Amino acid sequence: MMEKGAGRWVVVTMVVMAAAIFEGTRSLSLCDMSDDGLLACKPSVTKPNPVDPPSEECCKALTGANLTCLCSYRNSLVLPALGIDPDLALALPAKCNLTTPADC
Repeated sequence: MMEKGAGRWVVVTMVVMAAAIFEGTRSLSLCDMSDDGLLACKPSVTKPNPVDPPSEECCKALTGANLTCLCSYRNSLVLPALGIDPDLALALPAKCNLTTPADC
């Protein structure tokens, strides 16, 4: 049987994921990246065959992104729920010649 605290965590996680998915159907926006920027980067962060190197449009969008915010999603279920591989996403800054935050 699941403890009350664990059950609440599951419910909160499901609500956050549902909100992210619903928000994604209306307009994608994550860490100061526009929906167009996210869509430009999606081929480079989606398995099984990510596009490498990322597109110029993706790198341009990433230059305006809050990279510290993106790092905060490293172990989150939000990115996978959106079809984004967190490891591939966190590799993008280096591929776009951007400096990844030290604590990322």
